[in-house]
Amino acid sequence: MYEVSVSHTFVAQHYLTVPDPGPEGDLHSHRYEADLRLRGESLNEYGYLVDIDDVRDAVGDAASRYRDETLNDLPEFDGRNPSVEHLAREFCDRVLDRLDAPEASTAELRLWEDEEAWAAYERPV
Repeated sequence: MYEVSVSHTFVAQHYLTVPDPGPEGDLHSHRYEADLRLRGESLNEYGYLVDIDDVRDAVGDAASRYRDETLNDLPEFDGRNPSVEHLAREFCDRVLDRLDAPEASTAELRLWEDEEAWAAYERPV
């Protein structure tokens, strides 16, 4: 199994909307680090699982969507708690919608919200 990973950092704001969220219910920022991992069994004719520059561009574009935004104000979070889990899925789907990666079979987006905590979302490519 081959694996390629690209990471990107960005800052975004949110407030949790679950009952009794404590201080997380107030608007606050996180310095997120998104780490996209693509896996597959074979390489293309050039010896790549995927073009790493294409992955960088797609991850960077997704980060730009959320950078300096309040997640609660974005349509993809309308009526949804803007948790790190939901953001991981939205981020991953946004990257994969833009990326042509026929050799990759699975993708995992690990999203760190600080130095100690992260959530991940994995799906077929």
